[in-house]
Amino acid sequence: MKKLICVLLCMVMALCALTSCGAKGKTLAEVQEAGKLVVATSPDFPPFENLEGGKVVGIEVELMEMICEELGVEFVIEQINFEAVLTGVQTGKYDCGMSGISVTPKREKSVLFTDAYCLAAQCIVVRADSTIASKADLEGKTISVQTGTTAAEFCTSEGYTLKQFEANQDAKLALTQGKVDAWVVDDLTAAEYCKGDASVKILNENMTTEPYAFAFAFGSEDLVAEINTILAKLMSDGTVASLFEKYDAPYTAPTNN
Repeated sequence: MKKLICVLLCMVMALCALTSCGAKGKTLAEVQEAGKLVVATSPDFPPFENLEGGKVVGIEVELMEMICEELGVEFVIEQINFEAVLTGVQTGKYDCGMSGISVTPKREKSVLFTDAYCLAAQCIVVRADSTIASKADLEGKTISVQTGTTAAEFCTSEGYTLKQFEANQDAKLALTQGKVDAWVVDDLTAAEYCKGDASVKILNENMTTEPYAFAFAFGSEDLVAEINTILAKLMSDGTVASLFEKYDAPYTAPTNN
């Protein structure tokens, strides 16, 4: 019996050790002690983040600057491909992921999300002369998406034939060059990429509706709680809505906070 108890205790201790090792996130105190918040992003997602003159700008950039100011830490951006953002956060390589990240049940199993700050949608972009008029017309067609996105995940689950690209500009290029029949991407980003481009059009019917939030590793619970408090203030006083207005983007407040 004693031997069995010892074995069980060892198993419990091992499990606890694994759980502890699995928590890669930094606490609020650790981030403030370090004096910086390292944020991974893929800056090809206007109006949320994109490059202008070599500098990352956008709605999320300005919002995170405000959050870091409230936390009293430096905002440090690391530019990477979108598909590596959540993995980098999960393993503790980066403190936070910021790339127009949609909250999904699958993603919630691997990372810790803040409260959502806006609601977005996946839309369908086609060439201006296309006969595709709705989601129903996509059957048997080939769709371009950005790798690692919920657009890719949703279209895969629906059984569509996909061509995946690391960057959204390449996904759009595949459409304009006739290599695919449609491009599925977040609605506000589609509006930015298609502005003034008469060769493409955005369909009225959306594929999905999704909340956006910032991602952290498990272990950052108190840091996320503090950021949620800051986000709630910035949403309630109209700051977040004004950021969207500044970038000429319609704002839809989240309904799940």
